[in-house]
Amino acid sequence: MSNAQTIALGANTLTINDVVRVARENARIEIAPEAAVRIRASRAVIEELANDTRPHYGVSTGFGALANVQIPAEKRAQLQRSLVRSHAAGTGAEVEREVVRALMLLRLNTLVSGHTGVRLETAEAYRDILNAGITPVVHEYGSLGCSGDLSPLAHCALAVMGEGEVRGPDGTLQPAADALAAAGITPVVLAEKEGLALINGTDGMLGMLALALTDLAALVRVADIAAAASIEGLRGTDAVFAADLHELRPHPGQRDSAANLRRVLADSGLIQRPVEGQFTRVQDAYSLRCSPQVHGAVRATMAHAESVAAIELGSAVDNPVVTSDGRVESNGNFHGAPVGYVLDFLAIAVADLASISERRTDRFLDTSRNHGLPPFLAADPGLDSGLMIAQYTAAGIVSELKRLAVPASVDSIPSSAMQEDHVSMGWAAARKLRRGIDGLGRVLSIELLASTRALDFRLTEAPEQVPGAATSAVHALFRTRIDAPSTDQFLSPTITAAYDLVESGAVLDAVEKAIGTLD
Repeated sequence: MSNAQTIALGANTLTINDVVRVARENARIEIAPEAAVRIRASRAVIEELANDTRPHYGVSTGFGALANVQIPAEKRAQLQRSLVRSHAAGTGAEVEREVVRALMLLRLNTLVSGHTGVRLETAEAYRDILNAGITPVVHEYGSLGCSGDLSPLAHCALAVMGEGEVRGPDGTLQPAADALAAAGITPVVLAEKEGLALINGTDGMLGMLALALTDLAALVRVADIAAAASIEGLRGTDAVFAADLHELRPHPGQRDSAANLRRVLADSGLIQRPVEGQFTRVQDAYSLRCSPQVHGAVRATMAHAESVAAIELGSAVDNPVVTSDGRVESNGNFHGAPVGYVLDFLAIAVADLASISERRTDRFLDTSRNHGLPPFLAADPGLDSGLMIAQYTAAGIVSELKRLAVPASVDSIPSSAMQEDHVSMGWAAARKLRRGIDGLGRVLSIELLASTRALDFRLTEAPEQVPGAATSAVHALFRTRIDAPSTDQFLSPTITAAYDLVESGAVLDAVEKAIGTLD
């Protein structure tokens, strides 16, 4: 459905990669011709109902607990405007541009399904706003995740109406009317049913899930690299990563992680390997030895979340919906539980992945466990503190991630006069997962900071014991931004530099250039 330039919505099922391309890379979108046919057909159904004398929810009635109020024809445009204005009730910090773009794309993805009853010109307005790089201001707080992400979606619908505030293509805050005028986009005057169709969906939480899965796909491989580098720096053994051992418990993610560890460590001269007639270490601590089991469980959690995302990306989420045979039916498909659960599940996995990383970092700093390295990896122990407080930073982040792992989806606060008496909190689950992923990247960065520093000491004490190609590549990369161990310097910029190398993808690129693509 996609080429290098444009994504055609409504031709095939949207993918996670499509969402990322639009959200982060500003890929252009178009509405497929067959989708335009579906949109017109469903709109014809709504227009026929609008002329009916019987009440139809969202077409000729109020909303939520006010669904029993009949609205006369001459006031129905005002009904839709009032719905959007009243539901655009967010507060707090602005949500990130990539999240808003993902949210708008996914709402448009439902509009082109032909099950919402909107007019083609309304769908085209969403397309045009995205292609123009205009981003409605959406706030951190406001969504209960049911009926979907009402408030965030309403802020976007408000901008389509030419109201509220947006960020222009250059990031400037400005009135929506001015931004639309500058882009040559005519504000939409909403007709029957359209207000509901623009705000009933799981698009915010789903967009953040797609972005999170993309980030985690890279970070779980960085976690394998960090674990291997720690095992090497601590003079551990790679015997426990043998393929046949992991076939005894053949979880796919565990096997992939073990294979990555074997590849990273394959040519290392620092790893402890059995030598005839010599005593070698029998086994390492859990944080080293069990890395594939933990990293693999994270992969399994991701795989489950990806399966949920794939179903959602192929779904039409609205209430009421226009069915394929022309009925207009109320339903509960807007409920965010399926997405909220996996967002919370991922937050648990993220917290544990960071936790095992921090434990490996801590081993580097303790002379009773680091196998000959100086205390705290300090250049001059006593005079210098080395990475003592970097571990504090990692520990503080891990503690925060544990709190963020408390599920949002088990909470529910009734709303709309008890009509909406069970909600998903999926938006909140997505927001805390984003914070968790940021923290995970920082914890892994600190672990790599420790392992690359340890490698300097190992090379000084035994220069003939050559590290592996992968860890050598990471070490060389870090030394382009971070100095070798010396008298203590301002540590915060060093940690930030390490994080930049992880977050930018430079660490993963360096390793994969050295040894090939990791699983």
